[in-house]
Amino acid sequence: MPAWTCAGSSDGNRPPPAARVDAALRHRAVKPGLLLLALVPFAGLLHGAVTNTLGANPAEALIRGTGDWTLRLLCLTLAVTPLRQAAGLPSLARFRRMLGLFTFFYAALHMLCYAWLDMGFVVADIVRDIAKRPFILVGTAALLLMLPLAATSFNRAIRALGARRWQLLHRAVYAVAGLAILHFFWMRAGKNDFVEVGVYAAVIALLLGWRLVRWRAAGFAPVR
Repeated sequence: MPAWTCAGSSDGNRPPPAARVDAALRHRAVKPGLLLLALVPFAGLLHGAVTNTLGANPAEALIRGTGDWTLRLLCLTLAVTPLRQAAGLPSLARFRRMLGLFTFFYAALHMLCYAWLDMGFVVADIVRDIAKRPFILVGTAALLLMLPLAATSFNRAIRALGARRWQLLHRAVYAVAGLAILHFFWMRAGKNDFVEVGVYAAVIALLLGWRLVRWRAAGFAPVR
């Protein structure tokens, strides 16, 4: 039999590319690899702070850097379900919880950097600043909304709440996304610089819009 005939027959038995990618995503090394990858920005900011290589204003660099990574990870978390369904990669769902927890991690660091480096941990000053500046108020509201989501991102919490109530609670991530964009918009309004705001807003609008279309097509059944 000609060699090319054997090769064609062999290729015909191979699983489709999406199935091969999905199988690779189930490898036990992928989750630890993602964890390490998600810690790289933190390590970079920490190294920059320790070695004093964050520029003329290290406090601003740390606050800005942690905020940027919060938004990026929030977008990645919201992208899991559309990518999983569009690309036929069900194993992507394994990473949604970790991405969500890292979103909270960087949001908490963002707040910590503000409270420490901008306000010196003076609680009275922090409270006054939150009340005075709308962008800090909505950012704080977003972080507070994320607290119960992070606290219930475990199997025991799902069992305790019940799947339906747990899903309803975790749909608060959509409100978090809206507040995060509003926080970023108001923060940039003082500098009249909206290019990055527009990019993040477009990405989040696309991801939430996809859910709305699927939600309506499914007869208003929730899509996470």
